[in-house]
Amino acid sequence: MNILITGAKGFIGKNLIAELNNIKEGKAKGYHLKPELTLFEYDMDTDPSLLDGYCKDADFVFHLAGVNRPKEQSEFMEGNFGFTSLLLDRLKKHGNNCSVMISSSIQAELDNPYGISKKAGEDLLLDYGRETGSNVLIYRFPNVFGKWCRPNYNSAVATFCHNVAHDLPLQVNDRSVNMTLVYIDDVVKELIAALEGNPNKSGEFCKVPVEHKITLGEIVDLIYSFKESRKNLLVSDLSDPFTKKLYSTYLSYLPEDRFSYPLKMNVDERGSFTEFLKSNDRGQVSVNISKPGITKGQHWHHTKNEKFLVVSGKGVIRFRKIDEEKVHEYFVSGEKLEVVDIPVGYTHNIENLGETDMVTVMWVNEVFDPERPDTYFLSV
Repeated sequence: MNILITGAKGFIGKNLIAELNNIKEGKAKGYHLKPELTLFEYDMDTDPSLLDGYCKDADFVFHLAGVNRPKEQSEFMEGNFGFTSLLLDRLKKHGNNCSVMISSSIQAELDNPYGISKKAGEDLLLDYGRETGSNVLIYRFPNVFGKWCRPNYNSAVATFCHNVAHDLPLQVNDRSVNMTLVYIDDVVKELIAALEGNPNKSGEFCKVPVEHKITLGEIVDLIYSFKESRKNLLVSDLSDPFTKKLYSTYLSYLPEDRFSYPLKMNVDERGSFTEFLKSNDRGQVSVNISKPGITKGQHWHHTKNEKFLVVSGKGVIRFRKIDEEKVHEYFVSGEKLEVVDIPVGYTHNIENLGETDMVTVMWVNEVFDPERPDTYFLSV
């Protein structure tokens, strides 16, 4: 199958091509397309003479090219109507009635230069479909967000993520503005469904089935919380689909010299203890390092429970029910990864039996509260 993608170097185009290449290489799962795909990538710097051959041989057209931020208002019509007209004329020249998808906008309903130009492109495509019998697909996208979207262009989310990640100020005129957004991966999934012949279409228009509605202020607060998470270690509620997608988007805007961040290591003669991640509803994860011969713990909990996973070195975890004398032992090693649950009501310790440092990943079901530590010293 030959696929023509205009606007190939744009935000949606780059993400779509990346996934189509995954399909070609057999890396992507869940699609019904055969990997025998040929991609005709067309953008502003492409040799214009190639368009004719692309339009002759294409089996499907993703028309993603458009103008969002022109220097002159006249460029809206030139880019969003004029090039669409040229594209369709070339298809008609070769009698190629393949399916054509066009990237429009919800602003096509508005009386502004951008919306008027988008509506003109839609009408042109609808007339083309009626004239040629071609299957035409019009997607009126709301705000699209995700990786590779250009900041300070036409996406508030991209600009906010970029500025916060680069310690730049934000300008928010009205936090209460309601936003409707779609995530780039959901857009790409829908476009490939259209390519497979299963677009989410109702009447004349198609849409991405997964939309997110949220205020501008809530978006800003979430992005700032992502930045603060490197200091307070709190993971956002990633069970919320929008939060998960926005966090992934934010990380894609980190400067390349800021991918890493330090943790506070609490170091003493026994080794160290370092908190890694915290979650208000999933507890926290820490890394414990014990030097050879060192025993740590010697306490019990009422409600707090833990999981220990030794990933390097070897040792023993001992338990004793607080009202009994019998001691239970679990020998652990980084050579055989196994999780040991630490039940409530048992005093416990962990001893390094090796000649090197023992590293233990520890999970606890609640974030440590110094006012209610629920930790009581008692030797095993």
